[in-house]
Amino acid sequence: MRLMRTESGRFPRLRRYTALVREDLGEAYSRDLHKWLIIAPIMGIATGLLIIVLMKVILEWMWPPILRYYLLHPAAIVPGLLIGFVAAGLLMQYLAPDPDVHSTEEIVRSYHEHQGRVEMRPFVPKLLAAIATVGMGGSAALEGPSIYGGGAVGSWLWAKVRRLGAEPRDRRIMLISGAAAGMSAVFRAPLTGIVFALEMPYKDDLAHEALLPSLIASVTSFAMMAAFVGARPIFDFDGGTQYTGKDLLWSALLGAICGVVAMVFDITFRHARRFSIQARAPHWVKMAAGGFLTGACGLLFVSLFRGNLIPIGPNYEAVPLILQQAHSSVELVAFGGMKLAATLFSLGVGGVSAAFVPLFLAGSSFGAAFARSVAHSPSVDLFAAVGMAAFIAGGYKAPLTAVVFVAEATGGHAYIVPTLIGAAVAYAVSGEASMSGDQRLHEDVRIAELSKFVVRDAMQRHVISADAKWNLNEFVDHVRARMAHSVYPVVENSRVVGTISMVLLSKVLSEKWDAVTVREIMDRGIELVAPDCELQDALRLLMAPHGQHMLIVASEEGRLEGIVTKTDILSAFNSGAVKNT
Repeated sequence: MRLMRTESGRFPRLRRYTALVREDLGEAYSRDLHKWLIIAPIMGIATGLLIIVLMKVILEWMWPPILRYYLLHPAAIVPGLLIGFVAAGLLMQYLAPDPDVHSTEEIVRSYHEHQGRVEMRPFVPKLLAAIATVGMGGSAALEGPSIYGGGAVGSWLWAKVRRLGAEPRDRRIMLISGAAAGMSAVFRAPLTGIVFALEMPYKDDLAHEALLPSLIASVTSFAMMAAFVGARPIFDFDGGTQYTGKDLLWSALLGAICGVVAMVFDITFRHARRFSIQARAPHWVKMAAGGFLTGACGLLFVSLFRGNLIPIGPNYEAVPLILQQAHSSVELVAFGGMKLAATLFSLGVGGVSAAFVPLFLAGSSFGAAFARSVAHSPSVDLFAAVGMAAFIAGGYKAPLTAVVFVAEATGGHAYIVPTLIGAAVAYAVSGEASMSGDQRLHEDVRIAELSKFVVRDAMQRHVISADAKWNLNEFVDHVRARMAHSVYPVVENSRVVGTISMVLLSKVLSEKWDAVTVREIMDRGIELVAPDCELQDALRLLMAPHGQHMLIVASEEGRLEGIVTKTDILSAFNSGAVKNT
C-alpha cells in the first residue's frame, strides 16, 4: 500500500486524468444503457423464434393450400371464412378477458394505460385466434400477431430480468422494443420495425425512450429470421427506374387522393369498430357476421374478375400479381376497394390481426391504376410504391414507417423521395383520423422532472378503505364522517380486490343496503400501481381519456399501501415536497 501511495504521488497528472476519464464514462453510461446490450438481444431472439413459427404455420402450411382451393372452388370461400372466424370468436370469447382487446391496439393501450403490462394468460389463445383469422382468409396478415407477440414477450421478460437492472419504467420500453422486433422479423425490415414501434403510440411524435433497445431487438430478430428464411426483401420491385420532376407532382396528387380515401376508411372503421363493441351479441356471432361479409367480398371479386387476384387472406402474393401481370385499371381499383371492405368486415368485428398489409395492398393497386390511367406512366412500380406509403401514412399516422417500409420491403430505394412526398401529403390530408382508437397525440406539456420521483414520494398513506364483506350500510357509516373521496379501495384478506364509488352506491335503493354487500357492487376493473412507479407514468394514467379519479398503490402481493391523485402529484411537485428516493 505504501508503494501505491508513493507511485500515485509521483504521477499527479495521471491521477487527475484518471478521474476525468472516470467522470466521462459515468456520464456516457448515466442511463445504464449497457443493460440493453443483454436484455434487448434476448427479446429479439425470443420474438424472432415466435414469428418464425407463425410464418411457418400461416404462410406455408395453411394459406397456400387454402388459397388454391378457394380459387378452384369459389363457393367454398364463404363457408371457409365462417369456420375460421367462428373459431377465432369462440377462442376470444371464452379464453380472453376482453375479446375486443388484442393485437396492435392492446400494445398501444398497455403502453398508455397499463405501464407496459400485458396479461399473459390469454397469450396462446390470442395467437391461435390470429392464426384462425388470417390462415382461413381474413383480410389481414401477420403484423398484428407479430406486434402483439413481440410486445407481450417484452412485457413478460421484464419481470424475469429485474436483477439485470430493469426499472419499473423499463417495462413500457421493453413492450415497445418487443413490438419493434416483431415488426422487423415479419417484414424482414429492421429499420421499419424500429420506426413503426416508435411511431405507433402517438399520432404526432415518437416514443423516443425506446430507441436503443428497439434498435438492438429489431436487428437481433431480423438476424434470426434471415438465418432461417434469408434476408431478401419480401417484395421484388424494380427500384431502378428514374423519376422526373413531373413524377414528383403526380406523386403529390396520388398522395392527396390516397389521403382522402384513407381518412374516409379510418373514420368508417372507427364507427364500425365502436358499433361492434357496443353490440350485445356474443363475440362469436359478431365474428360469424364478419366472416360471412369478408367471404362475400372475396366471392364477388373472383366472380367478376377471373384470375389469381383475391382480396382476402394475407395476400403477400398479390403484390407481384399487381405489378407483373396485365390488369385493367377497373380491376385494380375494384381490388383496392374490395380489400378495404374486406378489411373493414374482418377487423371491424374484432378479427385478431392488424391492417398494415391490407392498407399497403390497397395503396399499391390504386397506385398502379393511377400510373396507367391518370399519369400514363410506364413506371408502375414507382406509383405503386407511392400508393403503399400514402395509405400507411394516412391509415396509421406513421409517415416515416411508410417510407422506410417501402424502401426495405420492396428494395425500391430509388423511390424514397417520391414516396416521402406521397406519404407527407397523405398524412396532412388525412388530418388526425387514424385506424387506431388508442393512438394519441403527445402530451402538450411534459413535466420531465417527474421522472426523477416515484409514487411513494407523493401518495397518501392514510387511506379510508372498505371491507368487501361489509353491507352497504356499514360502508356508509364507516365513511360518513370522513368523506374524503368519491371512490374508495375495497380490501379482502388484506388484498385490494376492487373499488366502490358513490355512483355505484346510488344505483342501489337505500332500503336494500342491509342486504347488499360491497363485494356485490364493487368495480373489479382496477388499476394498481407500485410504490416505485414513476410519477410521470402515474400522471399519464390519471390524465388518460378514460383515466381513473385516483390510482391505488399496492405492493406486489396486492396489499394496500396508499392512493395517489392528480392533486397529490401536482401539489407535491409544486410545493417541492417530493424528495428523490
